[in-house]
Amino acid sequence: MRVSRAQAEANRETVINVASRLFREHGFDGIGLKDLMKGAGLTQGGFYKQFASKDDLAALASGRAMESALRRWSRVAAGSADPFAAVVGMYLSTGHQEEKGDGCPLAALGSDAARQSEEVRVPFQNGIEAHLQILDELIPASDGTKPYDKAMVVLSLMVGAVTISRVMTDQGMSERLLEAAADAVKRIAGETAEEE
Repeated sequence: MRVSRAQAEANRETVINVASRLFREHGFDGIGLKDLMKGAGLTQGGFYKQFASKDDLAALASGRAMESALRRWSRVAAGSADPFAAVVGMYLSTGHQEEKGDGCPLAALGSDAARQSEEVRVPFQNGIEAHLQILDELIPASDGTKPYDKAMVVLSLMVGAVTISRVMTDQGMSERLLEAAADAVKRIAGETAEEE
């Protein structure tokens, strides 16, 4: 049975959205096409009518995940009197740590993406640059250090902290790690704990 062009496009969008979540939960190589399509409520047979390859889908899903993360950062920043602290607080929270399928794709897939094709890495490069731009705008300029340089350190520290905290089996230590990272990020950005 043929599906309409509109239904085919809706199915494609569903697959990209589902893959965005499932790749963050399982990794690029941790889930096959059959399970990706099943997660979208479709059969594997329709995959190649919609995508050139698994890399094609991985690139699209990665771009979608990055867009979602950036929207979240923007939403959190816009809703706060202290946008930088709000973004850091949201990112370095136990809630985000536990949110693997809908959380940051850099923390969920960064090391996995490094082993993928350039096609899959490009959305990560673009997403990293966009995250850095947001941080650059939020970090106050101080002590002669360029905010963009601070943004690079801050993003690296935040992503690393969430990644490591997800690996840990000791929840108390994991929470302390996130708190220590948040304190360090605020110091790097030119804020001190006393200013909170």
